[in-house]
Amino acid sequence: TKINNNTLSAITGLPSAITTGKFLQIVQTSVSSTVTITSTSYTDTSVTASITPSSTSSKIFVMVSMQFDAYRSDGADFKSAVKILRDSTTVYENPDAIGSGVGTGSNGYQQIWGNVPLNHLDSPSTASSVTYKVQAKNYQTNGERALRVCTSSSPSIMTLIEIGV
Repeated sequence: TKINNNTLSAITGLPSAITTGKFLQIVQTSVSSTVTITSTSYTDTSVTASITPSSTSSKIFVMVSMQFDAYRSDGADFKSAVKILRDSTTVYENPDAIGSGVGTGSNGYQQIWGNVPLNHLDSPSTASSVTYKVQAKNYQTNGERALRVCTSSSPSIMTLIEIGV
């Protein structure tokens, strides 16, 4: 191409050897099996996925869109916490992930529902397979309270993205 009688050389792009900041792989799972949690101890949900990093320097970006509904019969506040684990190590915790809500279910129970978005950039420092999972717990068990995670009509999704560094 000539512009003002000057020749413009072709642009070939960046060298292919640059690996930083590239998405190296993406793993995604969709979960629709319901888990009902009534415990004040952290309990496994069915939201889990595994990935094998290409390098020990890779980072894993964990994204979760966890669907839930919760109900209570005693009129008190409902509060639940969630966390993400890499194998058995907690890498992210949100103690106020699910708080009080308004609304009344058809059977007189107070009911809340929605989506808990969780995002975390992790540095697993391994090239071996790692498993990420979500756990949840209730703060109170007095009265009838339950947290239901995932349903067939509202699946939860976990996405793992390996980023080359």
